[in-house]
Amino acid sequence: MKVYLASLKGMYKYFEEYLSERIFVLESFYYIKQWMLKYIKNHWDFLLDSGAFTFMQNSKKSVDWNDYILKYADFINTYDIKQFFGLDIDCVVGIKEVERLREKLETLTSKKCIPVFHKSRGKDYWTKMIKEYDYVAIGGIVTKEIKKKEQYIFEWFLDTAKKENCKVHGLGYTNLTGLKKYHFYSVDSSSWLYGNLSGTIYKFNGKTLLKEKRQGRLKTKESANNNFKEWLKFQRYADEHL
Repeated sequence: MKVYLASLKGMYKYFEEYLSERIFVLESFYYIKQWMLKYIKNHWDFLLDSGAFTFMQNSKKSVDWNDYILKYADFINTYDIKQFFGLDIDCVVGIKEVERLREKLETLTSKKCIPVFHKSRGKDYWTKMIKEYDYVAIGGIVTKEIKKKEQYIFEWFLDTAKKENCKVHGLGYTNLTGLKKYHFYSVDSSSWLYGNLSGTIYKFNGKTLLKEKRQGRLKTKESANNNFKEWLKFQRYADEHL
């Protein structure tokens, strides 16, 4: 299983020594920084999120999604991005518009994106999607559209996708117990970063990550460096064993 680390944007100076390694990184188009470009091209196994939902939340006016798609596609083409998600905005524009924007994106890039499934689409849509694509994602985990008590459905999603030789990404899913139970092809997490912000120190014990809550204020550089390093250890373990 590939465990992609997300939200590197503002913290890279604390762990710059690790960035030239082959690591799994996910970043949002909305947050891409200039310093990332050489690593995306030469080092990382990289996933690009559309950033559409973040853009919409931070925009003070209505969003021109056609213009957004043009800019997103131009970035993908300019930097030859291999793996990128479609616009994950079902709840804003509806599934038909999501499909139109997806088709436009794929035409502009001459590549298939990674479409993001939401449970509101239903099982028939999932079955159709895994037949048309070889890499898909399940969304709505972080927002609790899929509640924790409903996560047993992951087994059905993963089993049906496997029959179609389709890879599945769990967006924002890094429940450490669940990762051993549900065999996603890939997942992503920014927990390493929020651990630092909440005063949590991570330690990889050879199989999983242990969390230690510290009292008082942590030194940002030391804690960020530690947490990123320990998550990299877990990333390598997951790639070989999960």
